[in-house]
Amino acid sequence: LQEFFQLAAADPMSSSDAPEDGPKETSSVSQNFSDADAFKILLEMKLKKRQKRPALPSTVTELDTEDGSKVYVVGTAHFSDSSKKDVVKTIQEVQPDVVVVELCQYRVSMLKMDEKTLLKEAKEINLEKLQQAIKQNGVMSGLMQMLLLKVSAHITEQLGMAPGGEFREAFKEASKVPFCKFHLGDRPIPVTFKRAIAALSFWQKVKLAWGLCFLSDPISKDDVEKCKQKDLLEQMMAEMIGEFPDLHRTIVSERDIYLTYMLKQAAKQIELPRASENEPRKYIPAVVVGVVGMGHVPGIEKNWNSDLKIQEIMSVPPPSTSSKIFKFVLKATVFGLLGYGCYRIGHRTVQFVLSMPATQSYIQRLTEVPQH
Repeated sequence: LQEFFQLAAADPMSSSDAPEDGPKETSSVSQNFSDADAFKILLEMKLKKRQKRPALPSTVTELDTEDGSKVYVVGTAHFSDSSKKDVVKTIQEVQPDVVVVELCQYRVSMLKMDEKTLLKEAKEINLEKLQQAIKQNGVMSGLMQMLLLKVSAHITEQLGMAPGGEFREAFKEASKVPFCKFHLGDRPIPVTFKRAIAALSFWQKVKLAWGLCFLSDPISKDDVEKCKQKDLLEQMMAEMIGEFPDLHRTIVSERDIYLTYMLKQAAKQIELPRASENEPRKYIPAVVVGVVGMGHVPGIEKNWNSDLKIQEIMSVPPPSTSSKIFKFVLKATVFGLLGYGCYRIGHRTVQFVLSMPATQSYIQRLTEVPQH
């Protein structure tokens, strides 16, 4: 804080005009300030920069809490350049205390990767990734995750753009705002996949897997931008609900509740630092920016004034009988194919070795030894 204050309070004169003992004077002045004083001054600078009536994009929904905190929810399309700009503008306008993104600890790596690396990773789906997904989520959930990754790779290839650009922009902009915290607001992905798989019947799983395997429809950037239009998005979601209502409940509705809960937790009032323990505690309303997919915005608005409890949607149900049967059949099929492959390879190898002239000559010599 002292170093930050020193930079903020530095005299903007050029180095040639500065006196020789300038840095020493600045250092002695800064020592007269406590961390609490430095915090208050920087906070005042931040509040002055914060717009009272921010000019926000049309994709932003403003929500209020009972204690006066404000939450600005930016609805985004995950493969959209304009969504990145919406996030940057919103954070710059409101100078938030907390930024919450629709990510969990299992997907946080995308914040550290550059666009080129992510583009390469999204297109490469190999056996190693499949093994990792199965190890992390189980057989059924792991396979479903790989199918969804295939869909993401299809969109990535069509658009030439890696997903999650708006989250990376949010991370960069949040680091520029003094005292701004960065929160991961989504439910852990293994919980989501396991609950989604448990909610589907055997034939629904087969139908969904078949549809994901053969997804090849062309996608344009205009199609992605249309997803930011609430009317069109609601129509698409309605079609999905009709096809797989239980899947919509676990992947969308339950995560709406979880995201709402995390946003409300982030919007709790901020305690100001105290010069001493005897000084009374003071609180100010918080300003929060949430960055979520546009499909979650209606659910967040719907759940905002509800008393939310997330214990139920965090539990993982035991595997159903159909899942156990499918898992057994899948394992038996894999081991059967491996065994048959080894048998065929071994059988052909033996035939090839026996047909070689050198082998036949050696066998002939061995048969002649007992006769002699």
